[in-house]
Order: sequence, then structure tokens, then C-alpha cells
Amino acid sequence: MRLKDEQIARLAEKVLGDLERAQLVQQKQGRGAVLAGIKAAIAKDIKQEEDLERDAEALLEQTLKAVGGQGIDRHKMLKMIKDKLAKERKIVL
Repeated sequence: MRLKDEQIARLAEKVLGDLERAQLVQQKQGRGAVLAGIKAAIAKDIKQEEDLERDAEALLEQTLKAVGGQGIDRHKMLKMIKDKLAKERKIVL
């Protein structure tokens, strides 16, 4: 899922606001630094998911070419490949 920068910023604000209201965080740095860290973490996670999706698509294409692609449910196979890659890379989907 691709998010725009302003969507990531709103999401980071929401996360930090919820953590503050629940008194689950104590800021050692200013709020801006904490928000920047949350934004960076969200952007990194999105990038990992995009890379995983791209790699899964490429692996699916290779697999379909190798076996001829007859009678294979493309959607189900892609999900299986993504799940396997995510487990190997320790990515939570």
C-alpha cells in the first residue's frame, strides 16, 4: 500500500497522540524528533512491503514460466510466495 507523505504524517500524529493519551511514552527529545522517528519507521515498513511485493511478483513469474502456468491459481500462489518471503525476512504483514 502506497501512502503519501501527508498520510504518513497524519498517521504518525495519530500514533503519537494515542500513545501520549495512554501515557505509554515519555519523550526525552522534543515532539518533532519523536514524530520524525515514527514517520521514518512507517516509511521503512512501507518500503519493505513494496520490496516484498515486487520480489514475490518476480518469483511468481519465474515459477509460472518454469512450470508452464497451467492450472495454477495465480492469486493463491502469489499469497503463498509473499507469506513465505515475509517469514524468511521476518516481516509482519
